This record gives sequence, C-alpha cells and structure tokens, in this order.
Amino acid sequence: MELGSIFLILAVIVIIGVYLYAPFTTRARRGRSSESHQISALKAERDRAINSLQELDFDFNLGKIPAGEYPEQRASLLQKGADILRKLDELAPVSSSALNAEARIEKATAAGRADSALTSNADIDSDDDIESMISARRKQHKNKSAGFCPKCGKPVLVTDKFCPACGKSLQ
Repeated sequence: MELGSIFLILAVIVIIGVYLYAPFTTRARRGRSSESHQISALKAERDRAINSLQELDFDFNLGKIPAGEYPEQRASLLQKGADILRKLDELAPVSSSALNAEARIEKATAAGRADSALTSNADIDSDDDIESMISARRKQHKNKSAGFCPKCGKPVLVTDKFCPACGKSLQ
C-alpha cells in the first residue's frame, strides 16, 4: 500500500470517530443549558421576592397594611426569598457566602428601596426640614423649566431663546 492511501484511510477513520463522538458532547451541553435555565428561573423568582418585600415595606409605611399583619407577611416573604437563595447556592455556589440567605435578602431589599436612597425617616427631624427640602426641590425645578411655548404649547427651558418644537421666539 502506498503512503497516500494510508493517510486517506486514517483521515476517514478520524472523521468517523469525530462524527460518532459528537452526540456525547451535545448531551453535556444540554445538561449545562438546562442547569443555567434553572439558575435563571431562580434568579427571576428571587427578584420577584425582593420586589414583593419592597412593595410590602412601602405599603406598610403608607399605612395600607395593618401593623398586626405586617410581621407575618414580611417573615413569609423573607423565608421564601431565603429558600430561593439556598436553591441558588446549591446550583451555583457563591464564593463570598459569608452572609446567610436571609441577611442577603434583607441587604438586597434595603439597597433597592427608593426612599432609603434619598433620605431615611431618621434624617428628617421636623416639618421645617421637610419644608426646606421641598423648597430646594422647587428651586431646582424652577431653574430648569420656563413653562410652555405660547404658540405650540410644548415645554421650554429657561435657557431656550426659541421653541425647540416650532421655532417661535421666546423673548
């Protein structure tokens, strides 16, 4: 046999081997993709639990939820979130797992609160503080908006000399 025919036979054997081995690699990829799908679903459920906690806190602060029902509802949502985090940790362990699951839920809830980002109730001492915050906010808003265009009715800024929509002179 010639050397060229030996290389041709070896190439055909290698191609057949790769073709036969291919199904084994796709099963492994499918297993990983189903696991990532499970992780994605758990993360979405975790986000829903955090949003529910934030809404519960907000509604309680507004007085929509009675004080007797609030601790029970909050505890059940915290437990649900902690269970989800435990499942997530089983599938994809977090390297910095110094915090337990309930503490991580609490931290995420506190970080997502819109009112905690601006000011907390402890920062506001009296009605005078609230009034000063309102007047500062109005002053910021007044510097930005100059009202509306007399011709087309679109909003205009203080710095505008002409209406950005219709071009009417504002001076």
